[in-house]
Amino acid sequence: MHREDHLRVDSLIIGAGFAGMYAIHKLRKIGLQPLAFEAGNDVGGTWYWNRYPGARCDVESMEYSYSFDNDLQQEWQWSERYASQAEILRYASHVADRFDLRRSIRFSTRVVAAEFDLATDLWTVKTDRGDVVQARFVIMAGGCLSLPRMPDFPGRDSFTGKLYHTGSWPHESVDFSGLRVGVIGTGSSGIQVIPQLARDAAHLTVFQRTPNFSLPAFNRTSDPKAQAWHKRHYAQRRERARYSAGGIAGHPLAQRNALDVSPRERENEYEAAWHRGSTGFIRLYKDLLVNHDANETAAAFVRRKIQEIVQDPAMAERLTPKDHPIGTKRLCLDTDYYDTYNRPNVTLVDVRSDPIEAMVAEGLRTRDALHQLDAIVFATGYDAVTGAVLAINFCVRGGERLATKWAHGPRTYLGLMTAGFPNLFLVTGPGSPSVLTNVIAAIEQHVEWIADCISHLQETGVQRIEADPAFEDDWVAHVNELAASMLVMKANSWYMGANVPGKPRVFMPYPGGLGTYRMKCADVAFKGYEGFALSGQRTVNPELIVSV
Repeated sequence: MHREDHLRVDSLIIGAGFAGMYAIHKLRKIGLQPLAFEAGNDVGGTWYWNRYPGARCDVESMEYSYSFDNDLQQEWQWSERYASQAEILRYASHVADRFDLRRSIRFSTRVVAAEFDLATDLWTVKTDRGDVVQARFVIMAGGCLSLPRMPDFPGRDSFTGKLYHTGSWPHESVDFSGLRVGVIGTGSSGIQVIPQLARDAAHLTVFQRTPNFSLPAFNRTSDPKAQAWHKRHYAQRRERARYSAGGIAGHPLAQRNALDVSPRERENEYEAAWHRGSTGFIRLYKDLLVNHDANETAAAFVRRKIQEIVQDPAMAERLTPKDHPIGTKRLCLDTDYYDTYNRPNVTLVDVRSDPIEAMVAEGLRTRDALHQLDAIVFATGYDAVTGAVLAINFCVRGGERLATKWAHGPRTYLGLMTAGFPNLFLVTGPGSPSVLTNVIAAIEQHVEWIADCISHLQETGVQRIEADPAFEDDWVAHVNELAASMLVMKANSWYMGANVPGKPRVFMPYPGGLGTYRMKCADVAFKGYEGFALSGQRTVNPELIVSV
């Protein structure tokens, strides 16, 4: 593709992670010739960028994988219960090879702007490398966790050591042996990277603002017999996952409330779940995410475990979460996280009581001390869910910018489209289950719905589809009401954008569960895409569509 040429394609996909790759495959299946732009130089999305030591998935490998092709799921052999970043990236590459996806992808290219022309019903998409492409449909598949957040501490440029972010880790190996290393952040990536760095660094200083709940993953090498059993039952397990709340067949299906059983029975259940090593812990009882007293029984159990593992009582106290119910922030899985704080070369700094004031040449200065460091790792997460979307200047010619519309929080219908921006589909967008579920299961549901929708438009000759503002208002209200009825609103989580200064505090994902959401989307399609306005007739000359 010549950078100065203006191309026209029938569909353009932004991103080549698991969402973008599946979108290419599905759109080809309905006869389209999609083009995808990807900022990285290969497939994999978040698993391409997150190469930090200890990076791995917190959904079991047998479930954190595509279900759309039985031959694919039968042939791939996972080596661990919870796959590492490197193995997941190899899997993504295998999928790209198996389905010849790379020929539809332009790598090392970032989309910077997209404008819709109401007169032609076409999007004009521009990239940082000078591409200008017109497309009938644009599918945003940039991911919910793809725009790293780097705090702008005063004096950051004065630090003479090395700076790293877990979300954009170097591709080459980084040796921390003998170094004084600081880690800022104790969310999911921090909890994974801290034990790894502690083993190599001369000294590790962890700067924690908010302690998080974490459970041991009990990761292990895959058992061939268990994997063979799982593959024999894939059809049933995938179907169960599709209609479960979290998109994971292995999660328990709660039948009782925590407060309806005896304390001893509850304690035994929590103990057994702790040793299973799964985020399904929070789904043991029906009332854990809606009743504070019920939630407190689970939270108190995990707090006691932290106190048992961490030998220094003062350190254990600082590591014990008390400001949010368990499960209202992302529940983490770890390998030796709490035990790491028993090492003599690890220091924990509570930045709530001793805040970071500045970065200096020698390291980090807090209110009470100067911490001399050779390297600093930012495990500070992402501008989640909306960050990647708003990083692109989406607008309608002569009309509104998406950033303006979402200035007070994202507004979508079903998380699939946003009113006023025709023919723009969002994969795992705000208002959909996305990050509250097994994301690959959520991706497959969204991509399949979008492909079916576009196929319907093609068959009926419809040029334009957009969300009805009234239905969008109702959906936003429904998501807000559902979130308000749960405990999720009691945490300053990245689900609400609380980790990004100035970001509107809105609970962004749909908290009603993947299975419920799937049925709602299917019902909308069954009713002729209720809540969407379909208009126009096809006028595009097929000869203008470029093969890619």
